[in-house]
Amino acid sequence: MNKELCRKVGEVGQDNLIAKLFPPAETFGIKVAGGEGVLKRGTVMALSGTDYVVLDAEATGKANCVLSDPVDASGESPVTAVAYRTGHLNRKALIVAEGYTMTAADEEELRKGGILLSDMLD
Repeated sequence: MNKELCRKVGEVGQDNLIAKLFPPAETFGIKVAGGEGVLKRGTVMALSGTDYVVLDAEATGKANCVLSDPVDASGESPVTAVAYRTGHLNRKALIVAEGYTMTAADEEELRKGGILLSDMLD
């Protein structure tokens, strides 16, 4: 069974997304574009106009933040979500669009915004 389904409200489980405690993980609210589907914690987002989309080769914006909580953006309307704007995250736990691989330029954009990446064991 999915370990996310077994958690209770307010309970914290380890998913290996946070690599280190410095810089501290800071979150902010974002608006995810409708039609993006059900997105998992750790999904890398890019700003496209006024909404955020999953990072892929077609994204008009650059890698900008990482979802801190799952969100259902299956509908047509944008939805509110919470994302990390800063933090030290595990590169191997990040999620991008299917068929896309994060580039060094994507990682540099995250770093410039305050998100550092490290390789950790899964």
